[in-house]
Amino acid sequence: MGNAELITNGKAVMGLEFGSTRIKAVLIDENHMPIAIGAYDWENQYVDGVWTYSLEQIHKGLRDCYADLKKNVNDQYGVSLNKLAAIGISGMMHGYMPFNDKGELLASFRTWRNTITKEAAVKLTAEFDFNIPQRWSIAHLYQAMLNKESHVKDISFLTTLAGYIHWKLTGEKVLGIGEASGMFPIDESIRDYDRGMMEKFDRMSVGAGYSLKLEEILPKVLSAGEDAGTLTEDGALFLDPDGELEAGTPLCPPEGDGGTGMVATNSVAKRTGNVSAGTSFFAMVVLEEPLKGVHEELDIVTTPEGAPVAMAHCNNGTTDLNGWVNLFREYESAKGNDPDTGELYGLLYNKALEGDKNCGGLLAYNYNAGEAITGLNSGRPMFVRTPDAHFTLANFMRSHLYASLSTLKIGCDILFKEEGVKVDKLYGHGGFFKTKGVGQSMLAAAMNAPVAVMKTAGEGGPWGMAILADYMLNGGGMKLSDYLSDKVFKDSEGDVMMPDPADVKGFDEYVDAYKKTLPAEAEAAKNFTI
Repeated sequence: MGNAELITNGKAVMGLEFGSTRIKAVLIDENHMPIAIGAYDWENQYVDGVWTYSLEQIHKGLRDCYADLKKNVNDQYGVSLNKLAAIGISGMMHGYMPFNDKGELLASFRTWRNTITKEAAVKLTAEFDFNIPQRWSIAHLYQAMLNKESHVKDISFLTTLAGYIHWKLTGEKVLGIGEASGMFPIDESIRDYDRGMMEKFDRMSVGAGYSLKLEEILPKVLSAGEDAGTLTEDGALFLDPDGELEAGTPLCPPEGDGGTGMVATNSVAKRTGNVSAGTSFFAMVVLEEPLKGVHEELDIVTTPEGAPVAMAHCNNGTTDLNGWVNLFREYESAKGNDPDTGELYGLLYNKALEGDKNCGGLLAYNYNAGEAITGLNSGRPMFVRTPDAHFTLANFMRSHLYASLSTLKIGCDILFKEEGVKVDKLYGHGGFFKTKGVGQSMLAAAMNAPVAVMKTAGEGGPWGMAILADYMLNGGGMKLSDYLSDKVFKDSEGDVMMPDPADVKGFDEYVDAYKKTLPAEAEAAKNFTI
């Protein structure tokens, strides 16, 4: 069946993901290959001390992304997109979206990027003996209680961005287990929220002056492959105001970008892991056994099937690096040139490979926001060098590529060196890896582990979400890990790069200087304002 016929017959599957800077939809065919994409670029806003996206932004982004997908389908194949075989919705994990019983948002959407819940996170971690990071939904809820925010008493439903969109499309208040594990801890044995911790939280809620019951306000937990509802008439119009999309399409459980990254890289089996590298960076490693200790640098979340995963999450990724590339673009524009974006990134990234292994006395911090792993509640992008540094373009670019990975390395060193966790291979995905071999070699050096990058690495989360939707339709009772290995990635292991010992040594030296100089970054964040 050709792609035009496939789409016309409603056999294509769509995954749509709300990323930090881009909302992207991917259509896949019956062989799991991307056949059309749609996209919408957006940016978060810093409003009243909160990193957020407004509901208006969210709704417009969803519709414009889908409209772009429809246009691309028509441009490529000359057909209309009127029906789909299945839909999957994913988004940035964590965050805080509280609603009242009328379906009204009670407070601005607080994204994963916020570091405003330290008091709550510390108290919850101590009470649960389980690390609760600041960006988790439960930390935001408890902090709102501690702050005596007036909206808390009216909460009837608390969800994430992916859960909200799924609710609007289907009327179902559910979450995939991987996404749910970033709201509240999961008990692997029952594949649901940890009941003992829920009881503890309810008691803490009473102590803070509230009578909320978590069981009544959190979304229902579903595992990959389960039915999560169908697209309603209202949901179809919400997604496609033109009225061309038919209702009745089944939806799989909505997931977070952590879960879709695991799927997109075939990293849901034990001893596998992946690194998502874009606006934020995070590494996820599927555990063979529980960690020996509680580490505030590491989250414990789950795969879309519910297996425990150690996650090192960094709020800051390539934003500062992109800013420097744009500065070079501005220089070229001042000369009257109009550089191609891909060529410019490729030129500068490849130049970094010529640099000294330890960056020759150059050091960069990519902190647009705070970082829990390094104990900073706010950040300032910063570049510093020694007076006798080997100050070259190659070292400059290498230092900023290293900076994008340094906080992640600090977190993962705990996982690999202190906890002794074993990983056979890490898979990289996201924009950081689009320039062949560069980001991949840097990550291999940072993690001291083999790194694979697949051809679909640039498609990332939305493609992974489409795979989860397809798995719901065609899994046939197979384990997700088997489905991925046998059906999706049977002939695609990707290009594997082993760590270069000299690169590993150089990165270790760089990170040693990075950690020693962190107090300067903290002072810049505290004192440098305009």
